[in-house]
Amino acid sequence: MSVMGKKKEPIPALEFHPLNRTRWPDFERLFGERGACGGCWCMWWRLKRSEFEKQKGEGNRRAMKAIVESGEVPGILAYAGSIPVGWCSVAPRTRFPVLDRSRILKRFDDTPVWSVVCFFIEKTHRNRGVSLQLLRAAIDYVKGEGGTILEGYPVEPKKGRLPAPFAWTGLSSAFKKAGFVEVIRRSGGRPMMRFSIPGKQGSRQRP
Repeated sequence: MSVMGKKKEPIPALEFHPLNRTRWPDFERLFGERGACGGCWCMWWRLKRSEFEKQKGEGNRRAMKAIVESGEVPGILAYAGSIPVGWCSVAPRTRFPVLDRSRILKRFDDTPVWSVVCFFIEKTHRNRGVSLQLLRAAIDYVKGEGGTILEGYPVEPKKGRLPAPFAWTGLSSAFKKAGFVEVIRRSGGRPMMRFSIPGKQGSRQRP
């Protein structure tokens, strides 16, 4: 999650690693007992609302762990040294069926895309450019997986400070700095943005 407010000093370059079985303890460490926010464990976009509410907390933790144990990579961890300080959920859009149940975020074309749907930043590292670094790492990761378009769903606050619970899909300002461009806007503060990955078209593009 990102927060608009007084900026802190930028942090040194971070290291980024896809979340796999080996790094699961780091994910748990970063998310803590609350599962980042209200027992979510980054399952919000993957489940029907009734399912999400039913297994909020421990159930969602187990569900995310099962995804990781299956060998699927649900996102990227950011590290300051050996300490996990940030998270970005990135995967093919098909992994996030709830997007298409949203009037604002439903598909507007049939282009196969990857999606960035969530950020969670450790409290002391917020407002220090971690989200922007995670976006750039997500671009590199998706390119390595053969993806050609990365889509995001940030918020665009009108003014003032935006509390973390309202900025967990990222801020449009960070997406713009990473090179994303707006492609459609169905609601005033919720643009849909895309980044076209340059280079050879990937033969491993997932649906």
